[in-house]
Amino acid sequence: QGQLRESGGGLVQAGGSLKLSCGASGQSFKNWHMGWFRQTAGKEREFVAAVNWSGGPEYYADSVKGRFTISRNTFKSELYLHMTTLQPEDTATYFCAARSGPFTPTAPAEADYWGQGTQVTVSS
Repeated sequence: QGQLRESGGGLVQAGGSLKLSCGASGQSFKNWHMGWFRQTAGKEREFVAAVNWSGGPEYYADSVKGRFTISRNTFKSELYLHMTTLQPEDTATYFCAARSGPFTPTAPAEADYWGQGTQVTVSS
């Protein structure tokens, strides 16, 4: 049974940066698709970024392209989301996700495993 645990959320001023981490454990995630999603109260969970655990292209939502970078360290079994030029509209709970198949950014959020989420708050 896979487990994901996020860390690194917090309060940051607009224009600032933050790096989220996600520890993956419980099983091998080789060739799995790993992603970050975010959700605010009353809204559906939305896709942010994704990458295959074994490497390959990165995928980003248009709203974060050029500002956020997804990466992974397979030796540490960790997934990261480096966020720069943060804006108040980036305020949300951020979730790490793992899926055996590709994520579909335009569809409702689906994953085989979810982390518990970490709060990111950007003040103006």
